[in-house]
Amino acid sequence: MTGFIQRSDTSEFRRRFRWIGLFMVVGFLVMMGRLFQLQVLEGEEYRAIAVENIVRRVTLATTRGILRDRMGRVLAASRPSYNVYVVPDKLSADTTWPKLVEYIGIGHDERTRLEERLAGLKDDPRRRRQQILLKEDVSRDVVAILATHQADLPGVSVVPVPVRYYPYGEVGAHALGYMAEVSAETLPKLREVGYVEGDRLGVAGTERAWESYLRGTRGWEKVLVDAKGRKRPPREDILGAETRVDPIPGRDLRLTIDAELQVGIDKAFRGELAGGVAIIDVRTGRILGLYSKPSYDPNALSGAHGRQAIRDAFRRLYADPLKPALDKTISGAYPPGSTFKPFTALAGLDKGLLDARQSVQCRGFLKFGKRTFGCTHVHGATNLHTAIAESCNVYFWDTVTTYQVGMDMIAETGQRFGFGSKTGLGINAEAAGRMPTRGWMTLRNRGQYRVGYALNAAIGQGATTVTVLQLALAYAALANGGTLYQPQLVRAVETSAGTVVQDFAPRVRRQIPVDPENLRLVQRALKAGAQEAGGTAFRARIEGVDLAGKTGTAQVTHRVVRGIEAERVWYFNRDHAWFSGYAPSNAPEVAIVVLVEHGGGGGKHAAPIAFQAIRAWNEITAAQREGGGATPAGSAAPAPRPPPRRGAP
Repeated sequence: MTGFIQRSDTSEFRRRFRWIGLFMVVGFLVMMGRLFQLQVLEGEEYRAIAVENIVRRVTLATTRGILRDRMGRVLAASRPSYNVYVVPDKLSADTTWPKLVEYIGIGHDERTRLEERLAGLKDDPRRRRQQILLKEDVSRDVVAILATHQADLPGVSVVPVPVRYYPYGEVGAHALGYMAEVSAETLPKLREVGYVEGDRLGVAGTERAWESYLRGTRGWEKVLVDAKGRKRPPREDILGAETRVDPIPGRDLRLTIDAELQVGIDKAFRGELAGGVAIIDVRTGRILGLYSKPSYDPNALSGAHGRQAIRDAFRRLYADPLKPALDKTISGAYPPGSTFKPFTALAGLDKGLLDARQSVQCRGFLKFGKRTFGCTHVHGATNLHTAIAESCNVYFWDTVTTYQVGMDMIAETGQRFGFGSKTGLGINAEAAGRMPTRGWMTLRNRGQYRVGYALNAAIGQGATTVTVLQLALAYAALANGGTLYQPQLVRAVETSAGTVVQDFAPRVRRQIPVDPENLRLVQRALKAGAQEAGGTAFRARIEGVDLAGKTGTAQVTHRVVRGIEAERVWYFNRDHAWFSGYAPSNAPEVAIVVLVEHGGGGGKHAAPIAFQAIRAWNEITAAQREGGGATPAGSAAPAPRPPPRRGAP
């Protein structure tokens, strides 16, 4: 029997087959493991990436609330604008980007800057898939071109964004404020409350103080696109149940100021370089007019004319020695001069140290120690009534030297009327002013106190400083019998449909303890100051304007002002001109304070502005009573039309 002999090539084949089978099993296991990794462990991540390729989340801009004056006239609103956004991760440097540059019309320098920025964003895994603002406020022609070539521009979106505009321009700009783009330094904190890169927010005035009411809430919408970026019909299985969140518009604000009065004040202030005006309703503390000069154009600062216009505007603001960025009504503190004399008189009367019938002999000066203090002129025998009406310094100096009306008494009365503390209006950085006491002056002067400090305080000079708004509120208290109000600029919060959400009633800060008879003595003297011959404001009077008040000429410390020509330095060393009063004199409705910074004499420069402003107010209120808000001829211009958007026909 012949034995079976196994062929050597067969055993070799079996050995190779086992290895092949082993490799196949291992390969299959690796493939299954990879599939498990892709579909189970990392399935959600890759599904999200796939969805991102066909689903775009488009930001829906909200509408910022409108600012209106007390009669409903628009003071600040939003106009249509279109911004171009890009997703860096989807922006091809070879195809999409050159086309986009051509369509938008980006210059060489701007293109280089944007390319550097986009290159940095592509290296950031968190931001490379986010929408980034590329170009703001493009023209309608550009919008049409981008819409036509949408299929060739993946990752490019045109988002409608409102731009703030201010119909009255510079008039009342400090009270309204302006907007600015969120800075890189503050953006991390603001992200927590919904701000993103490119957003704007209020940075001054009412726009800043009421930002949380005005801004609204942004919305979004999911859009399904194909591989070429073309919009496709929505599918719930891809987009999900929630495909859109509508934006919530910001609240509108009804302010207390009157736009026509603001224009009337601006007209009255022509010819003067700098200063401020505040007009207050003496019955409520509501601000009817708040005007600071020189001003700025909030349209330029808010970005309506582009970034270069913003830079140019700020450069002009901070190079101007008249400081147009400073709100002269609440941020600047000045010596009040003779407008403070009624409060010195009340300090003496309330303490029983002054007799209004007793006279002081004014010879045009007062010698005290080794110094001679000069009065405006020789007044002769002067009682309290004449001293206020004709502004006799000697009488008020005598209240200190003879009748012992000390510095602390003056400070106590001043503090009751709100001097030396902030009003709390809150729209801009506010100065507290200064109402110095004897102790404060002693500490400031290394333990020494001189009676001369009280002499200065009695006539509103020396260390005493006030703001325009403080003085207006104090004179409103003189007019209404001693009620010091909290100033109010916002009357109500409203919806876009006009429904009142929140109404703000007047708020009383304090009821000042003042004897009614003493107050009447001061009120009669203030009326004489504007309406009787010899009164310091008598020459500025206007027929038919019933106004009571006090002028003031506040001395300033002579100084050297850098950055201006030598022949202009004299202006900054000239006295401040004041007028403070109320109207009508017998049944007061409004209080007014006018400051002409470095204006000179109060009777010559400030009082005429006050009379013209009150005349404008009288005409406005008369027209509103007769014609339901019609503008009287010659009193104030109607609201300008909003500026056209760039590229609009």
